[in-house]
Amino acid sequence: MTERTDAWPLFEVFVRARTGLSHVHVGSLHATDPEHALCMARDVYTRRSEGVSLWVVRSSDIAASDPADRESLFEPAAHKAYRHPTFYEVPDEVDNL
Repeated sequence: MTERTDAWPLFEVFVRARTGLSHVHVGSLHATDPEHALCMARDVYTRRSEGVSLWVVRSSDIAASDPADRESLFEPAAHKAYRHPTFYEVPDEVDNL
């Protein structure tokens, strides 16, 4: 008899494609623990050597904002233009910013 995987915790998987880039969410999977989740994530999401680094995070440990709260959360930042990199020159030799 096989073990029910829906009883296993859900993990979110993030992959970094190259050094210097950010990790990107690529999907979710069920696993027994973080080490098991890493092994499964490697097999499922990096079969063709797509990444240099993996993160797995138990879904229940993620705190997220509600998209309905977007205006109250992010509107104040619109008044702080200095936080946007539009005032800076990016050198040609910078590949990933």
